[in-house]
Amino acid sequence: MIPRPVTIAVAGGTGSGKTSISSAIVERVGSDHIAYIPHDAYYKDLPQIPVMDRNILNFDHPDALETPLMRDHIQQLQNWTSVDIPVYDFSKYVRTQHSQHVEPHPIILVEGILVLAEPTLRPLFDVKIFVDADADLRFIRRLKRDIGERGRTPESVISQYLATVRPMHLDFVEPSKRYADVIIPEGGHNLVAIEMVADRVRSLLKMHQMATSSSSDPGVYGD
Repeated sequence: MIPRPVTIAVAGGTGSGKTSISSAIVERVGSDHIAYIPHDAYYKDLPQIPVMDRNILNFDHPDALETPLMRDHIQQLQNWTSVDIPVYDFSKYVRTQHSQHVEPHPIILVEGILVLAEPTLRPLFDVKIFVDADADLRFIRRLKRDIGERGRTPESVISQYLATVRPMHLDFVEPSKRYADVIIPEGGHNLVAIEMVADRVRSLLKMHQMATSSSSDPGVYGD
């Protein structure tokens, strides 16, 4: 029996540096060892809602995401089965017709603001990380990202932040910090914490490879 992949969650508020931390882990450990699953890919499709009305919906509430599908995909990867995850268009608030193929690997990295807030996801994680940052820095990063990458106006970003992002952070994201095994302050700028986490992931990978090697060696079980 091949050991189950090690599953790591990276959570934290919008603009906290989750993606930077996740990218740093992938870079240091190697993409050929990691299956990366972002919660953002699982926003529900909204084709039935007029385009002009989509931006007023609450995208920061857990109900905005199809978490059961994500849970199924994580469990399939844990069972060494590949998955095809959705590709979401943040400028139109809909899923595209494309999907992203993800192969199983010894490490599964799950990232998103609400992954530790979801009771159905938490039992799947072997390591739970929360990336923390001051609210003003998180807002500035979100503002720059949404304008530069998602085609939003400054007014729409500010309006959404006040209406849903901040309240949902206080209701769901911040309380989920209590479930973390590790809290990383300063997000992607905390190089010391990044190296420590990367070292731990490399250690887990080595242990997994040793267990896999042992389980595939007939001599381990005798005649």
